[in-house]
Amino acid sequence: MFTWPYLIEILTPARSPEDQVESLLGRFADRCRRVIDSGCGVSIPDNPMGRPRFSAFECFEATDYWPAPEKVVLNLNTFHSKNELDAILRRAADYGVRYLLVVRGDGGPKLPRLDPLSVGGRYNIATTMDLLRYIKGEYGDQFVTGAAFNPYKPMPFELDRAHKKLEAGANFFITQPLIGKNEDVDSLRHFCDHVIVEAWMSKKIELFYKSVGRMTMEEPDSYDPRQNLRELHDAYPDSCVYLSMISFDQDWRVLLPRLANR
Repeated sequence: MFTWPYLIEILTPARSPEDQVESLLGRFADRCRRVIDSGCGVSIPDNPMGRPRFSAFECFEATDYWPAPEKVVLNLNTFHSKNELDAILRRAADYGVRYLLVVRGDGGPKLPRLDPLSVGGRYNIATTMDLLRYIKGEYGDQFVTGAAFNPYKPMPFELDRAHKKLEAGANFFITQPLIGKNEDVDSLRHFCDHVIVEAWMSKKIELFYKSVGRMTMEEPDSYDPRQNLRELHDAYPDSCVYLSMISFDQDWRVLLPRLANR
């Protein structure tokens, strides 16, 4: 499904004071251009951590930079009004976006919460499965939808949820960051052919363990993100790798093995 060696995450600017917006929008466009020019795909999160940010389409319009839509993975979560959700989906369809990463998302006091009944949900909170089924029902095969997989949650609960996401319309998964080969990701790959594995590219390994709620297993000074990336390439040679904390100040041909000959 994915021919990119890497899928690189770029955050849109937060809704900051206006005197900062122009430079932040320019940086966003420059980073998108660099990712795509390098032969990779770009993933654009949807208000991560519950903090309101400019949408992808607001950034494209403001900078007049429109990346090839087939190289964009647009993230979409459940913290939108129904009207806003439908507007995003229509815009994505009109632009030709193919890939959507559908997640429940991070709520926040400044973000609306999707009414589950409005998308066919049965519970008091809209779920990833509700949103996947809604998109499939409204748009058929217009979009290729994916979902998240967290190997740090209890098993088999998370694997059971992965099955439900597939039944609801998911075509691919993106994992939480992995430190080396992971047996639960291996189990996921037994029933899903399209799994993108994420690499932790920061040397701040303590932040990784804090984010996944695990005890530290690596000493901060001993973790080498480049070595971990090489190990993931060896363990999952056919998988695209997701990079959310990559440095834009380094030469990627040195940092990223699969770009060395490009």
